[in-house]
Amino acid sequence: MLFSPLLREVRYNTQKDFPPLESRLPEPATPVKKTALRIGITRFGRWLILIAFFTVLLFGLWATPPGLLGKADAIGYAVCHRIDLRSFHLGDRQLPLCARCTGTFLGVIIGVAILIVFGRGRSIAWPRRSLFAVLVLTAVPWGFDGVNSYLYLFPGLPHLYTPQNWLRLTTGTFLGLAMAAVFLPAVNQSLWKTGSPVPVLKNFRELVLYFLAAPVLIILVLLENPIILYPLALLSTMGVLYLLTGVYTSILLMLFRKENFAETIHDAWPVLVAGLTIGLLQIMAIDIVRFYFTHTWGGFNLGG
Repeated sequence: MLFSPLLREVRYNTQKDFPPLESRLPEPATPVKKTALRIGITRFGRWLILIAFFTVLLFGLWATPPGLLGKADAIGYAVCHRIDLRSFHLGDRQLPLCARCTGTFLGVIIGVAILIVFGRGRSIAWPRRSLFAVLVLTAVPWGFDGVNSYLYLFPGLPHLYTPQNWLRLTTGTFLGLAMAAVFLPAVNQSLWKTGSPVPVLKNFRELVLYFLAAPVLIILVLLENPIILYPLALLSTMGVLYLLTGVYTSILLMLFRKENFAETIHDAWPVLVAGLTIGLLQIMAIDIVRFYFTHTWGGFNLGG
């Protein structure tokens, strides 16, 4: 075995210069846990959000009028004039929002619920242009009737017709449904990592079916049946909270550059709760300023 030492030396040098393939492969990356921790919201941060939310909520419950409708009044107080003659009533009690705002915010929350039932809860796509144009056009009668109603407040100014609560409710409801179909995809575009590419409304058939909710809601409100009107009044103020939560959630995501981070509701809830908390703070701030100047939880005394 004259060449054995030489072969061993060659084998040694080869192994040293060319290590085994396994040792040259990169180590597998450590899997990232799919929790809120991976987007920078620590457990401590999540607790801070919850503490802030419950602090604001408990203060609001303490500072506002008693009862569920009293709390709903406080929400409406921040966004609506609440003129008595321009509102529907539960018996002798004015609803938390005026007729137009009742229709608008009730349309928003019911519209979102319908879209979720349609399976479009995570849709990030608006309807095609022709459908989108129909949604936008609902603002025309809403705005026209609003201007006419405003002019009617001043006897010396001209107006085209005597405003009616049923007309305020009708224009508001159609606009609210349209707002839901525009607003939901907008929030989803900021929030979800993998939203649904299916348009929130795919065709005119779906649009018509969607808008059929409007006459149903309008009739239910016009009946002024307390058993029906009570939950509708609460739902309308939930529409206010939904819009504020969506707006502030999107703002927070943009400010902290965390758009499209959420894959599950577990990922999303901290920022959603933070958005709701800021919305409640806005409501409280407006309530405090308005109550300071008016000294009443009632609406403005501006006539019909």
